[in-house]
Amino acid sequence: MTDSLTLQVDDLVVDVLTGIYSEETGKPQPLRISIAVELDMPERFEPDTHLSASKNYMDLKFAATDALPPGVHFKLIEAVGDHICDTLFLQDERVRRVTVKIVKLAIAEEDEKIGMTLVRNRR
Repeated sequence: MTDSLTLQVDDLVVDVLTGIYSEETGKPQPLRISIAVELDMPERFEPDTHLSASKNYMDLKFAATDALPPGVHFKLIEAVGDHICDTLFLQDERVRRVTVKIVKLAIAEEDEKIGMTLVRNRR
């Protein structure tokens, strides 16, 4: 059995240009985005272990916010998820797997969670 390290950021609410229906296009929609990243890790984390042995959690947040290109309309939220995965794989070669969960908040009527989960492994 191998050890693993998963870093995560949950429940970011980000306005993104997305959708395929006429009532969705042309205006940003709020998406609830959660990200988990499986990372190569050292043998052990000691009290004085430097941050470089892990990854800055803010990199995950950046991938779902500032790294999304402004003005680009993503027809599918799956494409938003792929962009987030690509950003995280490019940031750090230690990233082995990225899981992105996206919920479309604007279409919920009864607090249900409508969306998708995308899992990508480094190829």
